[in-house]
Amino acid sequence: MAAAHAHRDLRKALQNRSFEPVYYFHGDDEFLKDELLREVIEAAVDPATRDFNLDLRRGVDVDAESFLSLLSTPPMLAERRVVVLRDAHMLRKDVRAALDQYLRSPAHDVLLVLVVPAGAKPDSALSAATTAVDFEPLTGDRVPRWIVHHATTALKTTITPSAVDLLVSAVGNDLPQLAAELDKLASYANGDPIDEDAVAAIVGVRRGETLGDLLDRILAHDAPGALAMIDHVLAQPKVNAVTIVMALTTQTLALTWARAARDRGVPVAGIDKGLYSLLKEGAYPGRPWGEAVRSWAGALSGWTHAELEAAISALLAADFALKESRLSSDEQMISSLILTLCGAPRRAAA
Repeated sequence: MAAAHAHRDLRKALQNRSFEPVYYFHGDDEFLKDELLREVIEAAVDPATRDFNLDLRRGVDVDAESFLSLLSTPPMLAERRVVVLRDAHMLRKDVRAALDQYLRSPAHDVLLVLVVPAGAKPDSALSAATTAVDFEPLTGDRVPRWIVHHATTALKTTITPSAVDLLVSAVGNDLPQLAAELDKLASYANGDPIDEDAVAAIVGVRRGETLGDLLDRILAHDAPGALAMIDHVLAQPKVNAVTIVMALTTQTLALTWARAARDRGVPVAGIDKGLYSLLKEGAYPGRPWGEAVRSWAGALSGWTHAELEAAISALLAADFALKESRLSSDEQMISSLILTLCGAPRRAAA
């Protein structure tokens, strides 16, 4: 929750152009970190005076004297100066001592942004003495909101909710690739809202041909329908036999948990909450979270405990086969798995 509050507060600061004196950017999502840093620079420094009022440095390249000189230089023809110090975890002892001294009484007309790369352990002392912002990778429920934000702020366009879902189904939560696709989509739309037709034309995925649609066919025990979609789904970006098996495993485990919860008398709201908790643990659903939870909850009555146990066994075997030497193509492996998941348990029960 603290990380979410820090991001919200910084978004408000961007809107109001009223910033804290020192920010400390840390965490593992470099794309989000760089994106927000660009937004801070754009909001805090007038482009006309940026050459005079923006300094970008790296921790290994500064000494104590030059660093304090940067922080004590007044802005030129502007309200503030911005100093960005990357690799702030690599400061020499004298520079760190100078920084600690500065943080006790930072200048009112300088905005200092300390940045550390992914993998660097957060500095508790810096976190306490600054406004710390943690850039964790976005969970699946936040990716659609990021798409809308990026489209409206960075690209000055809009995108329909259905287009957002279709884009997430095709690309997943890879923010650099999503940004690249959105850039192409904005150019294609040429000022109009980005809609499903635009996503179909540029990204190459259509409603009814996504990984989520394949998962729904399997949920419905529709083997012919699922088999007919394999080529379309495997042709999409970042989709292969491994990602399909991962998504099917998440789906089957979610169904197993939800079926057991319903049998215990857990209400619908409790089941939905539990499914979202499963996704927050890092499970890969292969589609937007809301769509996944709706599909799983709606399919509970169509799966017995015996079918779910058989499905888990089939998925374990498929996972093992994927790790061994490949004796069949992705199409052959997924086709065999679909037939097992959709047909074999029911035939055995019959």
